Amino acid sequence: MNKIKAVILALALTAFVAGGVWAADPKPQTTCPVLAGNIDKSVYADYQGKRIYFCCKGCDAAFKKDPEKYMKKLQEEGVTLEPAPAGPAKK
Repeated sequence: MNKIKAVILALALTAFVAGGVWAADPKPQTTCPVLAGNIDKSVYADYQGKRIYFCCKGCDAAFKKDPEKYMKKLQEEGVTLEPAPAGPAKK
């Protein structure tokens, strides 16, 4: 009986440790999805409840032409986007 408890405890501990190693931490957005430059938090677009930052004003315009292209890129990079604040959207 003690051997069974030891095996169960070892398996549980292994699963716990492995889960901590493999769990993905949120990756904040630090680069522009259009030109890959450092973001400027004063240049952004809100899309589907998320806030996307860009390096310059031209990049937000490019994003607005094909937002799904850039959203897919951010998702593939594992970026966790900030939620867009409630209220009227920036034009």
